[in-house]
Amino acid sequence: MTAFGKLIRTTAFRLTLVYLFLFALFAASLLGYFAWNTRRMITEQITDTVNSELSELSNQFAKGGLRGLVAAVEGRALRPGANLYLVTTPQGQGVAGNVASLEPGVMDHPGWAETFYKRLEETDTKSHYALVKVSQLSGGFRILVGRDLEERRRLFGIVAKAAQWSVLIVVVLGLGGGIFVGRRVLRRIDAMTGTTQRIMAGDLSGRLPVGRSGDEIDRLAENLNAMLERIEALMAGLKEVSDNIAHDLKTPLTRLRNRAEEALAKSSNEGEYRAALERTIDESDGLIRTFNALLMIARAESGQARDNMTDFDAAEVAHGIHELYEPLAEDKGLTLEVAADPATIHGNRELISQALANLVENAIKYGQPVAPRPDGGVKSPDILIEAHREGDNVLLSVRDHGPGIPEADRERAVERFVRLEASRTQPGSGLGLSLASAVATLHGGDLRLADSQPGLRVTLVIPSRGVEQKAV
Repeated sequence: MTAFGKLIRTTAFRLTLVYLFLFALFAASLLGYFAWNTRRMITEQITDTVNSELSELSNQFAKGGLRGLVAAVEGRALRPGANLYLVTTPQGQGVAGNVASLEPGVMDHPGWAETFYKRLEETDTKSHYALVKVSQLSGGFRILVGRDLEERRRLFGIVAKAAQWSVLIVVVLGLGGGIFVGRRVLRRIDAMTGTTQRIMAGDLSGRLPVGRSGDEIDRLAENLNAMLERIEALMAGLKEVSDNIAHDLKTPLTRLRNRAEEALAKSSNEGEYRAALERTIDESDGLIRTFNALLMIARAESGQARDNMTDFDAAEVAHGIHELYEPLAEDKGLTLEVAADPATIHGNRELISQALANLVENAIKYGQPVAPRPDGGVKSPDILIEAHREGDNVLLSVRDHGPGIPEADRERAVERFVRLEASRTQPGSGLGLSLASAVATLHGGDLRLADSQPGLRVTLVIPSRGVEQKAV
């Protein structure tokens, strides 16, 4: 397709043509109305002048008879730029005036008429056009008074010519403006098209150019760039997850195979076979938990869990998690307590409960007992679950007295399969904080990691009204 062909197919050029047609139509209508109004005004002035002169001449005829009328007409006909005058007998013969000829039948019908005429003693053979009025006098005499319409025609011609030039200028400038705007928009669209082609070819780092005008194309480009950044981040995350799955799941799968092979090679009785099968089942359960966590993260990040959002009390969730994990904490010699105030929240109860459970599991896994107070007072709990409202948000937090997470590593700690060096000796997949972060994002909130001095304080910040109700 040629450059001109692409240009005339742009929306900007077509819109320019539409606006050009409408503006030209409006300009022509406006000038036409002006010309028509000017013509009407001149005609009214002529009719007023003719009526006034007819009235004066009729009065002159009534006072001085035919002789006085003829004298008045002859006197007026000799004035420079005089109107048209003609007095005829009942038989139609001219008595006085400055009109040599008229169209046939004009003097036979009293009233207004537009007619061609010639003046007396006029050397020009060209006929002129005039607006005349014929009036019948007593005795059958008739008088005609009129005015040449050349002035009206000339003024109308001036307006018509101005209208033609105006419309022509509008069309030329409009087409020029349309070509300029169309080429400008086309250059921006071509630049965007080139970028999208590179992106489709695999270069996800490409971004659409954004100008300084801040118009609708710039706003569209900004939104598309934000979408591309999100897609690039998701693709990078997908690659990282794939690499992490291949790395982190290869070890347990290899260990599972080796144990099965060892059981086949070395087990000699039913007890050894049973023990090998139990170890295999435990390893399989760990893999299943890892895949379940991945599925829950994917479900939260895709937004599918928004279909099951209801209103519930965050304090009930906190007490339920406390009741579930208190025996496990006691087995590790830790005290687990809860401090929760009633706080209604709109969200997915299952996911929020799972996220809070993951935080408690991490606290039990890495937490340490609090040293007794020197004064013999009541020491603080080793792990504390809290739930309360703060403004428009509900905060669900877990605080422990473990080694904590350095501030420099907190952003990386919420990524999938990330296990910090301090936690390498503990079992786990590194998905607990990732799931909690995904759940918080699903609900329009965030996950906060802070220093508990000592230990770690992890807080789920969830809007109490929920992301769906806030959007409404």
